[in-house]
Amino acid sequence: MRKIMLATAAMLTICSAAFAQSTVIVTDPAPTGSVVLPGEVRTYVMEQNTPSVVYDGEITVGATLPDTVEVHTVPNVDGYGYTVINERRVIVEPKTHRVIQVLE
Repeated sequence: MRKIMLATAAMLTICSAAFAQSTVIVTDPAPTGSVVLPGEVRTYVMEQNTPSVVYDGEITVGATLPDTVEVHTVPNVDGYGYTVINERRVIVEPKTHRVIQVLE
């Protein structure tokens, strides 16, 4: 009987350790710089002479810009747009205006 109880306790300990290893912690929004942009997107955006827009809100990764902010597309690359806000180049999702990355 004692062997069975020890074996059961050992199995419970092993199972709980295996369960703990499968736990994933997700932080949202992602910190600035965590998205790896295709090189051509960064190069294209940095080379453009786009006028800066004055914006009173905070520009952070994960924030959604208002529809009044004009988002320019990146040719031949889907899923990336950009704008220049307060002299900072900002990569955004064109459909949602969500900030993907702020280029420094």
